[in-house]
Amino acid sequence: MELAYYSDYAVRLVNTEEPVRGKDTLTSVEAVRDLFGGNHSAARRATDADVTRFRSVRARLRSVFEAADGGDETLAVDLLNSLLLEFPVSPQISGHDFRDDDGRPLWHMHLADHPSNATAGYAATAAMGLAFHLTEYGVDRLGLCEASPCRNAYLDTSTNRSRRYCSDRCATRANVAAYRARKRLEADRPENTGRADDSAQPTTASGERRSEPRGR
Repeated sequence: MELAYYSDYAVRLVNTEEPVRGKDTLTSVEAVRDLFGGNHSAARRATDADVTRFRSVRARLRSVFEAADGGDETLAVDLLNSLLLEFPVSPQISGHDFRDDDGRPLWHMHLADHPSNATAGYAATAAMGLAFHLTEYGVDRLGLCEASPCRNAYLDTSTNRSRRYCSDRCATRANVAAYRARKRLEADRPENTGRADDSAQPTTASGERRSEPRGR
């Protein structure tokens, strides 16, 4: 498993809340456990006390995305470094049960955590994964959805650094809104009546309208 994979832990946690909409799905220990995905052993460590702790880590991770999205590269790195210091991990080489064609383990890097609680383990994994993603692809690859009022976090892995939305749904909604705005603007423009504008008549040097000679 590539270490950058763990960055998805950060995105999943941050997106349990939509501040602008006033929505928060991180309200129970079951919601906390769902964040661990297939890591059932880590999920089982979660207790009711982790709900509050997870929310605190979530706010700090969102601050990283907000700083990156706002172009403050140094602040984003400083905020992430503070999480790395508080929630350390131990990188280890792992092979699990996967084998290649020759029967050898498929060695890869794995993050081994030694947490005192479920929050510490999750925070360590999320922060380290986000750090690897940031250093591999750049701070500007951490973004917040531009489709108001969404503001969900996302990781831009596009080849041309062009991602602006957290999902296809938000991209479609934003495009439709922009299309309707253009149509409203076009409808509000004065229609061309076909009559010549008086301002188009020739003028003298002083700005007065020049009289055209009368026909005989």
